[in-house]
Amino acid sequence: MLNFLKEPSIAKLAVGSPEFFSRQKTMIQERPLLKFCYYDWYTRLIADTRSVSSSALLLELGSGGSNLKLFEPAFITSDVVSGVAERVIDGCNLPFADNSLRAIALTHVLHHIPDVEAFFREARRTLVPGGVITMIEVAHTPFARFFFSNFHPEPYDDLTQKWGFGQKDSMVDSNQALSWIVFVRDRNRFERLFPELVIEKLAFTPWFTYLVSGGVTMRNLIPHFLVPLLTGIEWLLTPLRPLFALHWHIRVRRRVPGE
Repeated sequence: MLNFLKEPSIAKLAVGSPEFFSRQKTMIQERPLLKFCYYDWYTRLIADTRSVSSSALLLELGSGGSNLKLFEPAFITSDVVSGVAERVIDGCNLPFADNSLRAIALTHVLHHIPDVEAFFREARRTLVPGGVITMIEVAHTPFARFFFSNFHPEPYDDLTQKWGFGQKDSMVDSNQALSWIVFVRDRNRFERLFPELVIEKLAFTPWFTYLVSGGVTMRNLIPHFLVPLLTGIEWLLTPLRPLFALHWHIRVRRRVPGE
């Protein structure tokens, strides 16, 4: 059954290849429910960048399958593999001067960074005062824990005491529970290590439409004429997001000295 549900157009493509990411970008545009979810995410990320009073640079990490630049062309796109974005950039070693970035955006990327302490040190260094790290990440609701632990190829380990993990394959080796570990369970540790970085927001995002859309790895079995009905159901299910949401929007801001 699970093999049948897998999206056949990407089944034979190498994960992380230009062809793989190109197909995922196309899927986001072609599937109305998936497009609804991603456009909600992009709207949130861009709103965060516009909350910063600066003309400094905008950086997107892990841009391979992202369409964010369509909404904000000023973003510098990047990834850890070549041929899929404007630049090859390691989030643990950002090639930017101090105080040179207005925002760093990540969509499904933080949980792939094997040393998040190094990333946050680099973010603290390169962001302007008032600059933001804005991201969409895997949530830690009861349903998200069940879903990502059982129906997703990447690890979901919410019991580990570590913030890091070994990584041989940057596309698969990860810990999808990492955002919850850092920003919720170990929040005191984060605030102790990075007093200049303030966790401003943890907000659940639409989940029902994402689930039935098939995401970017599974088949889309929903007829287009049902899209308005399903987006309406999504709105009705908003109160259930603390139980069922698959993703959340996180905003972290570098303090302005004196505030």
